Amino acid sequence: MRDRARAPVALFFATSGHSGVDRVVANLVREFADVDRPFDLVTIRGHGPYIDELPDNVRHVPLRAAHRNTVLPALIAYLLRHRPRALYTASHRLNRAALLARALARPRMPVAIRMGMSLAATLESLPGRRARRLQRSMQRWYPRADAVIAPSAGVGEDLRRLAGVAQPHLHVIPNPIVTPALLQQATEDPDHPWLADHRDPAIPVILGVGSLEPRKDFATLLRAFARLRQQRPARLIILGEGRERPALEGLTRELDIMDDLCLPGFQGNPYAWMARADAFALTSRREGSGAVLVEALACGTPAVTTDCPTGPADILGHGNYGPVVPMGDDAALADALKQLLDSPPSADTLRQAITPFDAARSARAYLAALELAHPPASTDH
Repeated sequence: MRDRARAPVALFFATSGHSGVDRVVANLVREFADVDRPFDLVTIRGHGPYIDELPDNVRHVPLRAAHRNTVLPALIAYLLRHRPRALYTASHRLNRAALLARALARPRMPVAIRMGMSLAATLESLPGRRARRLQRSMQRWYPRADAVIAPSAGVGEDLRRLAGVAQPHLHVIPNPIVTPALLQQATEDPDHPWLADHRDPAIPVILGVGSLEPRKDFATLLRAFARLRQQRPARLIILGEGRERPALEGLTRELDIMDDLCLPGFQGNPYAWMARADAFALTSRREGSGAVLVEALACGTPAVTTDCPTGPADILGHGNYGPVVPMGDDAALADALKQLLDSPPSADTLRQAITPFDAARSARAYLAALELAHPPASTDH
């Protein structure tokens, strides 16, 4: 009989390949290098995460499937062949597929699922019929999971209230974000004149990072920056790419801030840019946690966030570690940015904010959710 204790733990993900979620998953996988057990990174064709060098105890297992909606047969075949000790997965369609596959193939295998976005905000953004269908699906499947992981207390409360997840099965685990590799990458040169060592210190640089899409609401950041520019010199850089680029470029011309704005697109190492910016702004209308906000703080950059559901306000201690402003309020955001530039919080304050997001700590908590490791000691936040 096969030694169940040495059976692999399956990590089943399907990401875009270039998102904040990809960085979170990659950090989690790398932290498992220090765990004395084997893992399988199970993926589907055409999807990430793409990790150049996997730890020795992590094996890549690509499934014969090309879409999340058609992955069930291949996932069942994997479970029957490899008989994993446990299964972790994320995103609704994979969560549902994992629980159904477990029911059909391995009823005693524990399954941990993760929901990274605000469920309430997601349902509100969908047409009525689609929202009801999604909620019914979650209410049917999520209570069957052995562990349900949320990256923030707000997402956890949504899962309890809207998906029917029982409190004993709910685990709020901050994302694994802060790593030695992040801090090392932050020391590199972004090779941009606005962030060069010899730049004019009287012209601070504000940074935003994320996909150029409506949910990130970079339009509000542009309007706030235009207000700030009326009071003092400053520059704005937004890293990312997406379908909103033409609209944002048009708004830039309308606001007459073209000379002080740079949209360099997606950057493989955003941390080098973060470490040299004078302030960071998260202007989203919804987030699951706000990994990019933690990354900026870890790079030593003061930050402001909108009070969007759910997580970013928690990261900034509801104002203790940085300003929190209403969504879509460009006047309040402009005032907050001016406050950050004039009186930035101390380095000790920023370190306090990121303590819960240590990657090693988060990885232990993931395994502890299925009783595969001892949880990390708690800390105040």
